[in-house]
Amino acid sequence: MQSKYSDLIHQTFDFPQEPFKVVDDELYFNDIPLMEIIKKYGTPLKISYLPKISSQIQKAKRLFNVAIAKADYKGTYSYCYCTKSSHFSFVLDEALKNNVHLETSSAFDIPIIKNLYQNQKINKDTFIICNGYKRPTYTQYIAELINDGFKNVIPVLDNKNEILAYEKSVKGKCKLGIRIAAEEEPNYEFYTSRLGIRYKDILDFYVQKIKPNAKFELKMLHFFVNKGIRDTSYYWTELTKCINVYCELKKVCPELDSLDIGGGFPIKTSLSFDYDYEYMAEQIVQHIKKICEEKEVAEPNIFTEFGSFTVGESGAVLYSTVEQKQQNDSEIWNMIDSSFITTLPDTWGIKQRFILLAINNWDKDYERVNLGGLTCDGDDYYNAESNVNQIFLPKLEKKNTQYLGFFHTGAYQESIGGYGGIQHCLIPAPKHVIVDLDENGEIITRLFAKEQSYKSMLKILGY
Repeated sequence: MQSKYSDLIHQTFDFPQEPFKVVDDELYFNDIPLMEIIKKYGTPLKISYLPKISSQIQKAKRLFNVAIAKADYKGTYSYCYCTKSSHFSFVLDEALKNNVHLETSSAFDIPIIKNLYQNQKINKDTFIICNGYKRPTYTQYIAELINDGFKNVIPVLDNKNEILAYEKSVKGKCKLGIRIAAEEEPNYEFYTSRLGIRYKDILDFYVQKIKPNAKFELKMLHFFVNKGIRDTSYYWTELTKCINVYCELKKVCPELDSLDIGGGFPIKTSLSFDYDYEYMAEQIVQHIKKICEEKEVAEPNIFTEFGSFTVGESGAVLYSTVEQKQQNDSEIWNMIDSSFITTLPDTWGIKQRFILLAINNWDKDYERVNLGGLTCDGDDYYNAESNVNQIFLPKLEKKNTQYLGFFHTGAYQESIGGYGGIQHCLIPAPKHVIVDLDENGEIITRLFAKEQSYKSMLKILGY
């Protein structure tokens, strides 16, 4: 009987697979020798592998541009990075190496846009797609960008009253987008998204409020579904509705030329992940083209807003097991040296599952365990991989520390967890290391942030 951890993984999955391999019973991630990183920096530890960001962007650009060429599609494709997924400077710097555009979600994104411009990382031709429900500070910041000569700032109207802010604050011409209030999935708690304008109201709103005003130019229709781009009847139904609205608008609004299919490609959160990116890109392009031809309307330029797809697969969190506790006859708890609530809040808040693998001891026997965090919160645990209802890890041995990693964690965790702020039970945020390649393709690392100190937390708390 084969009972080694390596046997379990090879028998359960198609392994090795990109970006994982095992060398001398130790795990490598994107060719990064994780045990060497751990020996240098310790655990708990977050890592960000920057080259993955560029490769994801180039992958999507290639997929859509090939699909456009195959379909003889007349519109263009533009890749926007959704900044809310990760606002870190090193993420934006890496993404912008690839000639991408940006999508913002709140007023406090705009100072970042200004900083990027001041540092010559974007220019005034860069598309800035401004999404979200907008309070006065946000609309004022948007108007300032437009008045300062940013030619392709497009505030996407989330409600009918938002236009009044630009009518008042924008001095010259103003490009606009409209977000469609898409219907939610059948099993969702609500029927229709709280964001955007209803399908049936959009045409009248354009005719009555936008068309008569020489200041405004409607350039974009924005479509977004929470679950992202997936091959489901729900997705194709909502996309079809969106394209039909676009065609209706285009017939009375010649300047309308862009369709933003918000909601991104999914990322790999399981070793059994199976998604045909090429098929989906081709089907989207063909679907848009087909309906536009039927309606005798020119195909729109296609924009995507990829956040998790851009940065998610670049991230990992590494832990060590500090103790094993046998709590009853069937439940074993391996206690990690951090908190899931602090470091991976999605696993706690929305029960998100990531790829979980042992980093060392692949030649050891395995056992079924639960993982527990350091806080006193009963919900600070992880007890299921994304494709099975249990966790198996190498059996613990005295004086042989077991290390484990959660992978493709690069999107949202820091912002949701309150990076640099007060953590649950004051468990500190871990070290954060940036991993990159030098001009010779050799791996280089640098410490982006030390482990959070008690002094920084006491200062925030007023002590």
